[in-house]
Amino acid sequence: MHDPHAVNTVIETPDASAIEGRVAWDPVWSLWNGGMMAATLVLGPLTLTPSAALVFVISTGATLLLGHSVGFHRRLIHGSFECPQWLEHVLVWWGVQVGMCGPLGIIRTHDLRDWAQRQPACHPYLSHANSMAKDGWWQLHCRLKLDNPPQFDLGSAGRNRLYRFLEATWMAQQVPTALLLWWAGGWSFVVWGLCARTFACVHGHWLVGYLAHNRGPQHWIVDGAGVQAHDVPWAGLITMGEAWHNNHHAFPGSARIGLCPEQSDLGYVFIRLLVKLGLAWDVRTPETLPVRSELLDWGQC
Repeated sequence: MHDPHAVNTVIETPDASAIEGRVAWDPVWSLWNGGMMAATLVLGPLTLTPSAALVFVISTGATLLLGHSVGFHRRLIHGSFECPQWLEHVLVWWGVQVGMCGPLGIIRTHDLRDWAQRQPACHPYLSHANSMAKDGWWQLHCRLKLDNPPQFDLGSAGRNRLYRFLEATWMAQQVPTALLLWWAGGWSFVVWGLCARTFACVHGHWLVGYLAHNRGPQHWIVDGAGVQAHDVPWAGLITMGEAWHNNHHAFPGSARIGLCPEQSDLGYVFIRLLVKLGLAWDVRTPETLPVRSELLDWGQC
């Protein structure tokens, strides 16, 4: 049975360890992220126009909202609400447009880190325990290879033909987007609507993730977990609510992440809109989730 508090894709074998492993440079990942950064920093100033800036803002916001926050994170990974499969497919395609990985890769990456951080101790790659510069290099240009990783069962997502196709072609999925941007506005739209968008999404995801595991306010503590989460208040709006990471560690199965009155959560607002349109149901919130015995209330909103 699916447990909204658990990491349901991980099969923890007796010798599984989140500690021992080595970090190795990943040339494909490094060239992808480095290329997007270089294109933005070199070509961005040369192609910036008001319309290109608007394309950047709209495309980045739509990608983070529809793809990363709602599609990948709250629906595909945590199943925090139900929706028609066609809508899930659309949202997951938007998630691929973030430029981090495919749908199966994001499940493995997220759930490995989630599982590891719940252990008494884990590898510093998984806990963001190094300096910002070293962690940035590791997360954006390297991969961790654990000596004894857990196994995964991706369930229906792993059997989904579309998701397997998107997993194999996630970088190439940017090509149709690039062609559409070029047709609409030339190279300035491609640079700002694709390269700058991907650079901002991927590097921003790392930066907020690093801060969310090192500093910031906390309302909750998960007893027994070696890594505790923090909120990143300044990023609450631009991350569509994902920056309230302390809340997310406390209630991982909740569709609502911004729990306090002042905590903006555009991802949850969008899910509520889907509910009103009849396109989402069974939306989980902390009030509807089972009691979590290891959760300690650290402070009120």
